[in-house]
Amino acid sequence: MSFIYDLMYRSHPLRLLILLIFLVLFGKSQKEALQVKVGIVLDTTLADLSLRAINMSLSEFYNTHNGFKTRIVLNIRDSKQTVVGAAASALYLIKKREVVAIIGPGSSMQAPFLINLGNQSQVPIISFSATSPLLDSLRSPYFIRATHDDSAQVHAISAIIESFRWREVVSIYVDNEFGEGILPYLVDAFQEINVRIRYRSAISLYFSDDQIRIELYKLMNMPSRVFVVHMLPDLGARLFAIAKEIGMMSKGYVWIVTNGIANLMSLMGESSFEDMHGVLGVKTYLSRSKELAYLEARWRKRFGGEELNNFGYWAYDAATALAMSVEEISNVNMSFNMTTKNVSRNDIGTDLDDLGVSLSGPKLIQALSKVSFKGVAGRFQLKQGKLEATIFKIINIEESGERTIGFWKSEEGLMKNLKEVQKGINISQSSRRLGPIIWPGDTILVPKGWDFPINAKKLRIAVPKKDGFNQFVKVTKDAHTNVLTVTGFCIDVFDTVIRQMPYAVPFEYIPFETPDGLSDGNYDEMIYKVFLGEYDGAVGDTTILANRSAYVDFALPYSETGIVFVVPVKDEREKGKWVFLKPLTKELWLLTAAAFLYIGMMSYTATLTSMLTVQELRPTVRHMDDLRKSGVNIGYQSGSFTFERLKQMGFDESRLKTYDSPQEMRELFLNKSSNGGIGAAFDEVPYVKLFMAKYCKEYSIIEPSFKADGFGFAFPLGSPLVSDISRQILNITEGEGMKAMENKWFVGEKHCLDSTTSDSPIQLDHHSFQALFLIVFVFSVLLLLLMLACKKHRERQGDKIESGAQDGVNEEDNVGDGDEAEHIVDVDTALLRRKKLTSRTMPLRRVAPLLRLKSA
Repeated sequence: MSFIYDLMYRSHPLRLLILLIFLVLFGKSQKEALQVKVGIVLDTTLADLSLRAINMSLSEFYNTHNGFKTRIVLNIRDSKQTVVGAAASALYLIKKREVVAIIGPGSSMQAPFLINLGNQSQVPIISFSATSPLLDSLRSPYFIRATHDDSAQVHAISAIIESFRWREVVSIYVDNEFGEGILPYLVDAFQEINVRIRYRSAISLYFSDDQIRIELYKLMNMPSRVFVVHMLPDLGARLFAIAKEIGMMSKGYVWIVTNGIANLMSLMGESSFEDMHGVLGVKTYLSRSKELAYLEARWRKRFGGEELNNFGYWAYDAATALAMSVEEISNVNMSFNMTTKNVSRNDIGTDLDDLGVSLSGPKLIQALSKVSFKGVAGRFQLKQGKLEATIFKIINIEESGERTIGFWKSEEGLMKNLKEVQKGINISQSSRRLGPIIWPGDTILVPKGWDFPINAKKLRIAVPKKDGFNQFVKVTKDAHTNVLTVTGFCIDVFDTVIRQMPYAVPFEYIPFETPDGLSDGNYDEMIYKVFLGEYDGAVGDTTILANRSAYVDFALPYSETGIVFVVPVKDEREKGKWVFLKPLTKELWLLTAAAFLYIGMMSYTATLTSMLTVQELRPTVRHMDDLRKSGVNIGYQSGSFTFERLKQMGFDESRLKTYDSPQEMRELFLNKSSNGGIGAAFDEVPYVKLFMAKYCKEYSIIEPSFKADGFGFAFPLGSPLVSDISRQILNITEGEGMKAMENKWFVGEKHCLDSTTSDSPIQLDHHSFQALFLIVFVFSVLLLLLMLACKKHRERQGDKIESGAQDGVNEEDNVGDGDEAEHIVDVDTALLRRKKLTSRTMPLRRVAPLLRLKSA
């Protein structure tokens, strides 16, 4: 009653008059209806506003339902803001006042005992402000949560984190049941989007400002700059005031508050808005219905400018739901079944020994679970004993107040405008972003969520110590000055990436070696040391593997991928003197000899070209299965994961030989398997390409090739450096920078063709055509001699014809003078010789008429 006294005498006279009128009218109606006693257990923090909302709800409800048979009579107790006070108040109301239900308590810390008490006495406990999800674990059928629990908002928070691609957060929460209740749900929601909670900062209600300051300084020395705050406004106001004082509300920081603060911003005062400038908040969304608008108008009319908050709306609806349910069971016996426990003389009893059981409790809780109506805070309908939240409002806090920048809906996610969803319009991808945001430090640039802390030490980056393949990583130390030098293709890539990072990343290379300068283990062991925290990362020719990714996070690969077998090749090309005969069979040669010379030579040319360009450098084996059957030794690089892969593929460990450099690999091939060498090597593509750059004409790659990611930089799990470094690797690999580095370290590769089982042309020398040249020469000489012999033969024939012609003229021509005839014969004979006529072209019988003509 002292609470009512304080309320009456500390209130405005107008409020007192209204309350007296209400009590008179309410008392008059109670005489005509069944009075049902209901208890209220609240803290003074929420009591004034919430109690007025409950009284207003009952007054307006019964004014519009004059025919109801029941009237709720409130029995109010102050919990004194303590768990013991709340427990004592509830026990008093049940035992002494025999209330059929209790509205309260005001906080999640006070709720567990009340819930257990209600479960034992079968008195429903109805809370509109106990939001901790931990209360669900009590599994009491007599607990009604006429509000949303805190776990409903975690997906809205994770959606904000995901939209800005932050990979790590720090949770700051009040160290009690209310603060701890949300943590398991936050962890689950963040795991779904691969976000890590780096640190959990628990701040007690009883911390002094200095203790809070020490805790915040600890957070400043961590790299994460994204903080999720879950506490109530009184502690939150102190936290942000100190954070601003020490510089944690400046550029680069991200603060997100849950609805524990966002729903009660009106209680924090104007100074808190200045301290929280740039903070994001997740706030419970209540639809602007006509019921809500009418209530706010009536509230302002009755109580002035003080505004209702969400808890006031839920209190209003909870009272309405209880009044409807009580009326539903008006014909049920609402008394208590008193039980008396036998107490021995030596046993001292407690107040719980004679706790009665409500006869109306089971029916009342059943009626409450079925009640449904459109309340001021939305549809009041319980699901599994609580209200369900599907929409949250995202706010940006500024010095002048809060500003709505978007919404989160369980089915659509983040969006700028909720009206489009309510109208059934399809939401485009661009509409799912939030509106403009003012971040801490009064900037519109999105913070990266990560920064090197104040006085941060250099990152310790492990690099492997290798004896071979130094083009990738090479660690040297000056014998006199002890100065460390780390070079290689992998080092150049990492150095280039770090230079292009949007912020400074101080680091130093630490060789993964023993004190005497030897390798400290294989690559798996180096990765595990990163997992243990002995190193802050690993850089080098470290292959990305599934089993390694369980211990570290890898940036995107920057090298070629895959694992292959390399084997020697044997030269099956014939380079002897008679190589030109190989393209054609004997039968074809005989056929060609009988055909035209031109056609024969053109068939020959095509076949010879085909033979010389078709695959003639053949691998000694063609497939991995041949290696298994052949029993030859297989080489692999020392310390490489390929050793385990070979064993998984069924190769006996006794057949596996190690090498550390391309030169050692070459020597093993030359020794051959029979002499302790190898017949094949199994290694990753980058190493194989380096080897083939020197010996491509003697070795070949065979099928199959095996999948494996390329080289990658390793960092501890959850490191935010991974995403930034991956983006810079993409920039390098898509530009000219990677080609320049490859040309620097692998310059010999471009002078040598890939040596695989594919076709490759060969060059011929004069020896390949020696026999052909000899045959051509012999045949040419024979043809020349034959031609000369034929010419000699023709000349002899011509002489014989000439001699015969002269004899014939002397015999037949006896008419003219001897001198004249002789003259004619000499002329004709000379003519015949000049024209080289034979007896076939000019018969002798034509000479006589000619002589006669000349004589005439």
